[in-house]
This record gives sequence, structure tokens and C-alpha cells, in this order.
Amino acid sequence: MTEQRRIIAKVLSEATDHPDAEEVYTRASQHDPKISLATVYRTVRLFDEAGIIETHDFRDGRARYELAEGEHHDHLIDVHSGDVIEFVNEEIEELQKKIAEKLGYELVDHRMELYGRKIKT
Repeated sequence: MTEQRRIIAKVLSEATDHPDAEEVYTRASQHDPKISLATVYRTVRLFDEAGIIETHDFRDGRARYELAEGEHHDHLIDVHSGDVIEFVNEEIEELQKKIAEKLGYELVDHRMELYGRKIKT
């Protein structure tokens, strides 16, 4: 692995949000100003193909990234602010398994994204 790829991997592993390629580039270039945006795009594509990261499309026109490791979780996306909230709900997980079984399937993977706007109080 090249040093630039190591830096991009470090940026992604330290991210507490779901950065897009431009944000990964901004963060990575703070460590190495020679990193190009093209290098970031090539690297995230490579990492995605290798199963190191997951690519998300949260309907904002930008691919967003997070590490593929860790516990399963789902996402709630605020359609106004673009904030992404990770959550786990065991009732939803069980319901999805039951639905798959009722239709004659064993659930092997899934991805849930909820889109909403904050309720004004």
C-alpha cells in the first residue's frame, strides 16, 4: 500500500461522519499536500471493491463512505441538513428477517435508509 493510500485509509478510519470524496481529499491533503482528488477517487473505488469501505448514496448527489467493519447499523438522513444519524433497532431487524422468511428467503444482508425532516417543536 502506498503512503498516500495509507493516509486516505487513516482519514476514513478516523471519520465520525460519512465523508464524500472531496471531504476525504480535504482531510488527506492536510497530511500530504501532494495527494490529488483523482488519487482519492481511485483509492475509495479500490477500497470499496476490496470490501474495506461501504459506499452510500444518500440522495444528495455525492457518494459517501464509511468503514465496512463494525456492527451493523441503519441510517436516518435529514433531508434538509444532510445529517446522517446511525441507529440500531432490534425490532426492525427481527421484522426484516420475518418478512424474508415469510416470502421464502433467508436474509443474508440488507441496508436501510430512512429519510426525514426534523419535527419542529
